[in-house]
Amino acid sequence: MKKIGIISDTHGLLRPEILEILKDCDCIIHAGDVNKPEILDTLRMMGSIYVVRGNNDKDWAEGIAKTLHFTIEGVKFFMTHNKKDVDWDLKDTQVVIFGHTHKYFEKMIDNRLWLNPGSCGPRRFDQEITMAVMTVDNGTYQWEKIAMIPGKEK
Repeated sequence: MKKIGIISDTHGLLRPEILEILKDCDCIIHAGDVNKPEILDTLRMMGSIYVVRGNNDKDWAEGIAKTLHFTIEGVKFFMTHNKKDVDWDLKDTQVVIFGHTHKYFEKMIDNRLWLNPGSCGPRRFDQEITMAVMTVDNGTYQWEKIAMIPGKEK
């Protein structure tokens, strides 16, 4: 069994509360818009990391893939920063992870989880600061949304 921290859109900011959660994770998934290589250096020291390049990840990130297929504990993932870049031939992918919108999103579509962990970097407008934590074990998974700073009440 593995615990995975899922983050996106850090835009150069690793909040202490996020680091506190990630230190208990076996691996970290970052869905792009890292903005600074130092962010990845910090995350790599914490364990395994899967990362894709976001639209704000410039020259320093040219070696980072825009899309990624990977498997953790028998669970098959596909990840990209912008949902419009999803590989539509997802075959047996169980979880699709994306970022870009800064808004948390989770929905089961065709027995596949589509998950955007939202943004845990600088706050934009009145949006909440979010990430997700997933537990994977022998081909099965469970996840939870974690909100650091709630959005403004409507």
